[in-house]
Amino acid sequence: MAGPALSPHIVAEGLEHPWALAFLPDGRFLVTERPGRMRIVQAGGRLGPPLRGLPAVDARGQGGLLDVVLDSDFARNRRLYFCYSEPGISADRGKSGTALASARLSDDGSALEQVKTLFAPRPRYDSTLHFGCRIVERMVDGRSDGTLFLTLGERSSFKEEAQNLKSHLGKIVRVGKDGSIPRDNPFAGRRDAFPEIWSYGHRNPQGATLAPDGSLWMHEHGPQGGDEVNRPEPGRNHGWPVITYGENYGGGSIGAGITHKDGMEQPLYQWTPSIAPSGMAFITSDRYGPGWKGSLVVGSLKFQRLERLSIRDGKVTSAETLEPRLGQRVRDVRQGPDGWLYVLTDSPDGQLLRIATTP
Repeated sequence: MAGPALSPHIVAEGLEHPWALAFLPDGRFLVTERPGRMRIVQAGGRLGPPLRGLPAVDARGQGGLLDVVLDSDFARNRRLYFCYSEPGISADRGKSGTALASARLSDDGSALEQVKTLFAPRPRYDSTLHFGCRIVERMVDGRSDGTLFLTLGERSSFKEEAQNLKSHLGKIVRVGKDGSIPRDNPFAGRRDAFPEIWSYGHRNPQGATLAPDGSLWMHEHGPQGGDEVNRPEPGRNHGWPVITYGENYGGGSIGAGITHKDGMEQPLYQWTPSIAPSGMAFITSDRYGPGWKGSLVVGSLKFQRLERLSIRDGKVTSAETLEPRLGQRVRDVRQGPDGWLYVLTDSPDGQLLRIATTP
């Protein structure tokens, strides 16, 4: 069903490769910048100074300070969670990994306090690619169950690790907000698998969110085609690199060049050619009309636009490109408390945009 004409409105600009966005209860915005800064966007779009207290970040290549989400009880506890490419030390010097941390935003909003690492991956590699790094707080019947999902890329050159259950690479993991391992994780108690793993066989998942029914949805980059939308369920194998709809850069099949195999999940939707997806949000408001409520909106880095997927009974029924085409790489997409979509654009002079209807 056709929706309204859309217009982007600049909320803030001058952000250096912004990666993730969160909405503070007082109407301000919390934004991460990949070089290793977290800022509050004040009223009128003014950028606050970088928050103090962040850990060291390895910002080479695709790495840096990446996702951030607020705790569902942030208004009371001021807790937040962020993930980043953590530099290695000692014997791991030069080897980075996607780490997950919790912190408290200080009362004056100037610093992070009580920073604690909740999860650090094994193994670590000297790679600057495919960190994944989207965080989702798990909700059951509308309430937090005290756990977090974290998406992890397979670091590109190590794609076979996505099938290795004794590696965190190419996985979605689930951990407690205190860093504990949930006893009902699908591989908990097994000696041949890491207990944090929720699902596996992923390539580079840079988008994740909860559907209106509380289920986890995510998307991941394919290799020159075969970008996927998936709904990961506990213990499921999503196939990378054994099955894929993409091909090697420059051409040629990956592995056996197959798209199906018993025991491996098919994507709910896939893009070929690749759109290079990043960021995703479900529309749950009436801002864009009843025909778009329940849709999934995905950002495209490659084509610098938004894609809308219509969903019915947990399946993707159609897809369309939304206008306006933004002319900038879309890094994050979130629905704000006001019901509008907000977008971060990935550039040295990135913007925070509100996507509203055209009067």
